Amino acid sequence: MAYPDLVQLEGKLRETSKQANKALRKELRVPAVLYGPEVEENVHFSIDELELEKILRTPQTKIQELKVDGKTYNTLLKRMEYDPVTDRPLHADFYVLADGQPVTLRVPVKITGSAKGVVENGGRVFQPLKFVRVRVLPKDIPAEFELDITPLGIGQSLHISDIELEGIIPLDDMGRTIVTIRPPKGADFLENLVSGVTDEAEEEVVAEGEELAEGEELAEGEEPEEGDEDSEESTEE
Repeated sequence: MAYPDLVQLEGKLRETSKQANKALRKELRVPAVLYGPEVEENVHFSIDELELEKILRTPQTKIQELKVDGKTYNTLLKRMEYDPVTDRPLHADFYVLADGQPVTLRVPVKITGSAKGVVENGGRVFQPLKFVRVRVLPKDIPAEFELDITPLGIGQSLHISDIELEGIIPLDDMGRTIVTIRPPKGADFLENLVSGVTDEAEEEVVAEGEELAEGEELAEGEEPEEGDEDSEESTEE
């Protein structure tokens, strides 16, 4: 099957000894393995470190067209091992895709738009979940998921359930939060402070009485019409 937007890679067969792998890394080549349901035996090869870095820096999910020993495979980079000190790649696993057989992978989530709560109230965008684990057929693998945060106000969020998942099975909890709009730093303190000042001012006005229009009087003991206070509260909310 032909896949769009393929990343072209080329590997070279390698020996599997520790000494051979160490020598490859000195040549800036990363030891790797190729496997999958349609591969009879795992293929051990090496790949140029700079070419591999291009994949690792790509924010989207990309299928790789990998050529090794005269054969071409459509693959996904499934696993990476890094040096704990230098953070350089030590080993890579490539999974060969098979038509009609679903694959499990993580798909990145891209946030678009400018949230209402940020533009109008100075809120902050917080994205605790940047990838969603899914199971999907190779032909339906998305490069990324997009979520528009434009309508979100302070305290509002989007979840995995807000993603369009036609033909895709999510493996994470649908209720997990992907992005939320937080209030500005210190906003809770300022909100409480302003609310307290407003409450005191309202109490003072009630104590002193309302200013009446010329010739208008409140009958003794008469209360404001029912619903006035409720409308004020609902407006504040």
